[in-house]
Amino acid sequence: MTYSSYDHQSGYRSFDYLAGDLGLPVVPLTPESGRVPAYDGGFTADQVARAERLLAENVTISLHDHPVLFPADMADTPRYNRTGRQHTAFTGLRESGLTVVFDNMMDGTACVTGNAPWQWDDVVLDLGMRLADLAHQDGVGVIRTVADIEATHAAGGVGLVFGLEAATPIGNDLDKLDVLFGLGIRQIGIAYSDSNALGTGLNEIVDGGLTALGRRAVRRMNQLGLAVDVSHSSDRTGIDACAASDAPVFITHAGARAVWDIPRLKGDDVLRAVADTGGVIGMSAAPHTTVSHEHPRHSIASVMDHFRYCLDLVGIDAVGFGPDTLYGDHVGLHTTFAGLLSTEPRPGAPVPDRVPYVDGLENPTESFHNIAAWLVRDGFTDEEITKVLGGNVLRALRLIWP
Repeated sequence: MTYSSYDHQSGYRSFDYLAGDLGLPVVPLTPESGRVPAYDGGFTADQVARAERLLAENVTISLHDHPVLFPADMADTPRYNRTGRQHTAFTGLRESGLTVVFDNMMDGTACVTGNAPWQWDDVVLDLGMRLADLAHQDGVGVIRTVADIEATHAAGGVGLVFGLEAATPIGNDLDKLDVLFGLGIRQIGIAYSDSNALGTGLNEIVDGGLTALGRRAVRRMNQLGLAVDVSHSSDRTGIDACAASDAPVFITHAGARAVWDIPRLKGDDVLRAVADTGGVIGMSAAPHTTVSHEHPRHSIASVMDHFRYCLDLVGIDAVGFGPDTLYGDHVGLHTTFAGLLSTEPRPGAPVPDRVPYVDGLENPTESFHNIAAWLVRDGFTDEEITKVLGGNVLRALRLIWP
């Protein structure tokens, strides 16, 4: 049986409007729940009840996730992605406790027309297909403004903010930022690991920082109301982008290099620079990244070590969560697309224990339920929890979006 995304409230599956007319290849997809054993955090009933109340009563925002179903066998992903149609996990989103998910689509795996990532046509095709699918159902909305977030929360719904993890597809044409904004994109990263015309990616040995074009791009993004993200940029590029921006800057998904010294994570100076703009640092849980020496087997415990470190460094108003989860084998995805998604290893970098999945932060449905319960158990106040689950991001978006 082929599993497809399904909204139990409306009965809609992704791309049902096609009625099977295209004869696309049948790719068995992963289920929205039960792929791995449920996380056991040892939370008390009272802790869970308080966490669930806070999720329900407040705007909750994931700064970075991929709320779509991937193939049951990740080796099928290139064939699946070539259809241009990723299936939104409607039921999983409804059960996530989230108000808003920043959805970066296929990011560096959008190789629809060839084998090279970050092609303009592929990115536009990816976005258009997702929007066409969402337009044929009413269970998950598209977020473009703060008013959309507020309306979604009031209705008890969930919405997606579409973004890109890198501005690479625009080449050296800043007007394409306007086009992307017009098409509904509301957040863009500067570079994805490899450098581009705007700045240096974190894979580079020599850190050249933000280019002159990059500084003009940041200004254009401020003018448009596009959130600037420096998650995959080099340290100097991130610091330069913060200096160039008149609006808050995001690290949508990363962690602290002081906790686990790998290039994918951020140095203290970058974390402080983002916080100084009024921006927010989202804690990531991409497998084998936000590990800690105290918890070298990657799990929610490791991620919370990074959260605690950033909290102590920059304060409660500058931290949040961007778990970078999906529905499927995330470790397998990194293996399948190792040449496109991997960060170059550095000599002497710590090596984590290998895990099949990040326990407690395995998919978008479970992540924020477990995060909220952890925060309750660890003694945070309701006000503090409300800030890190979404209030900080919402405050920053009021200063970024028109």
